[in-house]
Parts: sequence; structure tokens; C-alpha cells
Amino acid sequence: MISPRFFCETLSGLGVDFYTGVPDSLLKHLCAYLKENIDQASDITAANEGGAMALAAGHYLATGNPACVFMQNSGIGNAVNPLLSLLDQDVYSIPALLVIGWRGMPGVHDEPQHLKQGRVTPQLLDAMEIPFAILADTEEIAREQISSAIAYIRDTGGQMALLIRKDLFEQYPAPHQDPLPYPSREEAIREITDALLPSTAVVSTTGMISRELYELRDSSSRSHSSDFLTVGSMGHSSQIALGIALAKPGRPVACLDGDGAFLMHLGNQAIVGSQHPGNMIHIVINNGAHDSVGGQDTVAMSIDIPAIAKALGYDNATTVCSADKIKDAIESAQKSGKLTLIEIRVRKGARSDLGRPKTSPEDNKQAFMKFL
Repeated sequence: MISPRFFCETLSGLGVDFYTGVPDSLLKHLCAYLKENIDQASDITAANEGGAMALAAGHYLATGNPACVFMQNSGIGNAVNPLLSLLDQDVYSIPALLVIGWRGMPGVHDEPQHLKQGRVTPQLLDAMEIPFAILADTEEIAREQISSAIAYIRDTGGQMALLIRKDLFEQYPAPHQDPLPYPSREEAIREITDALLPSTAVVSTTGMISRELYELRDSSSRSHSSDFLTVGSMGHSSQIALGIALAKPGRPVACLDGDGAFLMHLGNQAIVGSQHPGNMIHIVINNGAHDSVGGQDTVAMSIDIPAIAKALGYDNATTVCSADKIKDAIESAQKSGKLTLIEIRVRKGARSDLGRPKTSPEDNKQAFMKFL
């Protein structure tokens, strides 16, 4: 294992002092170190990985120094366009170091949505002509790899990736934060499912929300068939729900979104608003954090999500901060017959014994399609 302090101090000694990206569970100790030890203006959690690449480009244009861009390997897809059409050596030739959590690494057990991504990660980098190294777990070798990577990107104006394996970084405690005076996410999901009409098709976003929804159905001996658990594709659940709502106008549809996912592809909400599906409720469960990968902060607690929704064309939008108000908000939305967004503010955290869905994505899909 290597320490996050060693990693960052090595980069600092090589002139790299700006970090941006989207957190990953394999990078959570690095992200915790950055939050505690790097100036806020030099450690930016981006809305998505493509935005992080553009931030890195802006930093280089202003300073002449490359940035470190961190992401899960699933985020490579969001980063491809700016990598190939902005930073590439055949375009503006902007150097950047990519630090990529290698989920689904062959030979390491992982969830279904990571398996294909993990298997093809090296080929994706090869196809983009981005050299990579698997970062070593000894500091002596890792220092040589980091130094070689920075020398390469400075000399060529290109990018290089360091792939991060599970448990590579030593533990660094997450910053202590007092809990917010809101219900837990599980309490909120329980109130949501109790208030929704039984005929409602539910599309839940990737991460803790889908896991908690699945366990809630299990614990109450209710069917999972009404729920589409979006195990990957962060930020796209609202578009799945919209597609269903437009194709099935007589079917109530609810999207259970997270704040990080809502922000990741905010333009998707403009498309929802433009279509005005009166049978759709968009519920954003906001704890101001990327809870599934370590609890790193988002900006969602400092923005007005209902105002954004209304500006994007939603007919109604509101914020709920207590569990006892959730039922009223959902029942009001269902009676209105209009496109509604409900932001539910919750506190961070999840049960340590929280399980994962026992059914495969294929089984989930088949049951959900039969329900529809």
C-alpha cells in the first residue's frame, strides 16, 4: 500500500498541484486526504469526468502546469470527447495525468456493471493512444512510475493514466462532519414507497438508493418487479424514466435520483422539462455527497434544485426536509397530473450491513418489462 500523502507530495514535487475529478471508492482515501490538505480552489469535485478534463485544460492554459484528473474507469466514457477533441496532441496538446480507479479489474470480484468496463479498460486507453501503468504498491517503484508519467506528459503534451487497484491507498480518515438535521435516506425511501401508487414504475439511480430500495422491498415482502435498478450509467436515470413515461402515458412513473447523479448530466433534466410528462415524478434524494464511493461532497446543498427544475420546464418543484412531509408531497404530485420534482434532503451515511441486489440485471429487466 502507499499513502495518499506520499502520492500528493510526490506530485507536488513534480509541479502538479491541481486536482479535479469525480470520486471513486478505490480513490476515497486519496480524496479524503485532498479535502483535508489541499486548498479548496485546487481540489475540485467536478460534475462529470468530461468537465474535469476541461477544468484541467483551463488550469494548464493559465499556469503551464498539468493537472491530476481522478475518476472511476466507468467515467472514461464521459472523458473521451474532451480527451480526443481538446487535450489530444493533434489538437491543443494539453498534458494531464489521469488517475483511474480500476473497478472490475480481471480476477477481482466486483458488481455486474463493472465487469465489462474493467475488462476493456486497458483496450480503451490503448484505442485513445493514452499510455498507462498499474501503480505499484511500494513507494519506491510508485515514485519512479509517477515521475516517468509526469516527464512523459510534459515532454509530449499528451496524457498518461495510472490505474489504481483495490486497496492500493492506505486508509485516510474522512473529515468529520456533524450530521445534518434530516431523515436518513432509508427513512425517506420507505416514505416514498409507501406513498407511491402501487401501479407506479420506479426507476432508481445507481448506488445506495437502488441498494436500499431493494432491501426495503425485501424486508416488507413486497415485489421488486415495479423497480428498475439502474446499477450503472450514473446521471441517466431520469432519461430512462422519461422514455418509459412517454411510451406509457397512462402509467405513473417515479425516478429516484441522487444529488450527484442529478448534477452529473444536468442537461438531461432540461429534456424532461421540455416534454412535460404529467405522469412522471422526479425525486432527488439530496445528502450533498457521493455517498456510494466515500461520502465526498457535492455542491447540491448550496444550490436551489427546485428553482433549477422550474427554470428547466418542470411544472411543480418543492423541497422536503422531514420524513413526515414526504407522503404529502408525493400525494400532491400524483393528484396534480403534472411533471413534478421533489427534492428530499437527507443526511449522509448508510448501514454497514447494507446488502446488494440478489437478482441479476437481466432478471431485473425481464421482471420490470413484464410489470410494464
